[in-house]
Amino acid sequence: MPKFASLHALSTLLGAALCLTAAARAEQPHFPTNEDMRQVRALSHPLLSPDGKQVLVAVNDTTANGGKSHLWLIDIATNTARQLTQSPANDAKDTRGEFDAAWMPDGRSVLFLAHRTDTTQLFLLPMNGGEAHAYELKTIPAVDESQEPGAIPPVKDAKPQKATPLPISVSSFSVSPDGKLIAITARDPQTPGEKKQKQEKADAVWVDHDPHGTRLYLLDPASGKLTVTAVPPNVQGVAWSHSGSQLVAFASGMNGLGELHPAGSAWLLNISDPAHPEKLSAIPATVGGGAWSWHDRRFYFLAQSQANTPPGYSDLYVLHFATHAVKDLTASFQGSIGYGNPIASSAGALQTVQNGVRTTVLAVSAQGNHLLHFPTPSVTQLNTNAKNTGWVWLGSGSTTPTTLYYAAKLNDTPEALHAPAILPAAWPQVPSHVVTWKNDGLTLQGLLYLPPQASSAHRVPLIVDVHGGPTGAWQDDYFAFNEFLLGHGWAVFEPNPRGSTGYGASFVAANHNDLGGGDYRDIMTGVDAVIAHNPIDASKLVLMGYSYGGEMAGFVEGKTTRFKAIIAGAPVIDQESEYGTESGSWYDRWFYGLPWEHAAAAWRQSPLSFAAHAHTPMLLLQGMADTTDPKGQSEEMYRALRQMGVPVDLVEYPRDNHGPLARAIFGMPSPEPWHGYDGRQRIVNFINAAFKK
Repeated sequence: MPKFASLHALSTLLGAALCLTAAARAEQPHFPTNEDMRQVRALSHPLLSPDGKQVLVAVNDTTANGGKSHLWLIDIATNTARQLTQSPANDAKDTRGEFDAAWMPDGRSVLFLAHRTDTTQLFLLPMNGGEAHAYELKTIPAVDESQEPGAIPPVKDAKPQKATPLPISVSSFSVSPDGKLIAITARDPQTPGEKKQKQEKADAVWVDHDPHGTRLYLLDPASGKLTVTAVPPNVQGVAWSHSGSQLVAFASGMNGLGELHPAGSAWLLNISDPAHPEKLSAIPATVGGGAWSWHDRRFYFLAQSQANTPPGYSDLYVLHFATHAVKDLTASFQGSIGYGNPIASSAGALQTVQNGVRTTVLAVSAQGNHLLHFPTPSVTQLNTNAKNTGWVWLGSGSTTPTTLYYAAKLNDTPEALHAPAILPAAWPQVPSHVVTWKNDGLTLQGLLYLPPQASSAHRVPLIVDVHGGPTGAWQDDYFAFNEFLLGHGWAVFEPNPRGSTGYGASFVAANHNDLGGGDYRDIMTGVDAVIAHNPIDASKLVLMGYSYGGEMAGFVEGKTTRFKAIIAGAPVIDQESEYGTESGSWYDRWFYGLPWEHAAAAWRQSPLSFAAHAHTPMLLLQGMADTTDPKGQSEEMYRALRQMGVPVDLVEYPRDNHGPLARAIFGMPSPEPWHGYDGRQRIVNFINAAFKK
């Protein structure tokens, strides 16, 4: 249930971006149309320069323009921006643009990844002008299945094949603090013999027996020399020590080992001896990333909470290298540790967290933990440089589209930087209202958005939107999809039922072995509370959701007839078939155990078990390449409802996996030009048809 052309600085585009911003402010605000949603851009990964004077930020272009990522540079003193990179025209191989950037420590150049050839390459772009240079990275493959005993076609020549270095495709990279080395992760390249096997259709797949892995390399950027380390695959990333003499590498188990049990590991690598990494046995197998303390004596890392919580629900820990002792630093925090690695500070560490419907930063130190205060309710992607001479982050709220902020110190009043406009026009920004209600002894929260026409004299329809997860939550941030729904005159209610993040360990675990039970009641009582205190037309209700939200939509289908229409994106419908075909079955196992050992519990928590009581028209939206909640789930529900005589539509989208389809429908930049548009149009048409009946 949960990859060479000239690149030039393009200062001429600055004027266009700023004119777009000015024009947007001058226009009369209007709610977005479906086509407007294809014109939304996105900001991500702000990086403060080593001298603290500039910010590098990735800007995802609009869906209408291909959704590619490009790098922009913002001068803090003048608060002006210019586009730094662009993609070659008509390059069919380039689907992502330039991404995952980093400053070189001297500030004279930046690194980024781009897919311009058959591989993803690492580029170096000088900041004083000139073109980006792609490193020609090659390695002798550690594996060649075409030469293994028993290979098909059989090996005719038993003579050893000459080892030939082959290009690698870079997965990720991280620069050492002194800039003398770059840690690179890359999957074993495919050999000519292996390519020939595929061409000759000798391509049987032996499940969970792939010998290829993602390995860790060290690149000397001055000479181009590439050294493979002995850290075992699959390597997911690294954290450099401040001295640059060591790093910690994070690896995951190969060939589906993580489906059986937690299979992560952390490895200490002395740069002078890359052939002999040391496993950090004190760090648990659920490790998810980390950072060294300022003086390299401790290591902060994220790993599974020690409470009985769903997989992936983390705490922040610290490892003392001298004693190998590990301490949980956030066990008592009544929120949830957010995404992103910790940042070392002079006093301890900083970690993004969820606190109710807000996303903020928790300062962790020996003197105690405290939440930092920011001007917006949502703060993400906090970043600083090696000397902490400034801070940048992305902030947003219901009335504040994603904004890039800068502050010299975290407790200073921040400055909003003039990054490229993300919205194509001036849209009304409707404020959120925090709704609180009680059910089964729990205090629950949600967010309500009311369209301008809502009043005591004009009650409006209500769209209930259930978040994904269930280990997830609605946050008080900017969500363009809400603006789209509000523009049709519909109110939007986003409940955070039991099992949501942001409210502590006991709350996130409160749906254990009870999917479709207490969480369903939480949502229904939340709807009751919204109707009781707001101008809502109770005869015009719709429930929708994606992933876990789609699963909840499936439960609602068979449990109540209060809704006029139900919309489910990528739902779980049958826990048994889901468990056998999904990726990440370890996650579901926490909720109800192995389904063949707990068949009754798995069936009770399957929306399909309630299909015999279904009556409400349902729309199913499904990515055909979904590995998280495979398309068979939607197809099972479609068949059941169709045979029960319930009005049902199933729409499947080629090429889209789980997350990409959600992002496309919700209005985030997508390489698929029309899938999101189609999904939104079908949602609107389905709701309008239901309200007319």
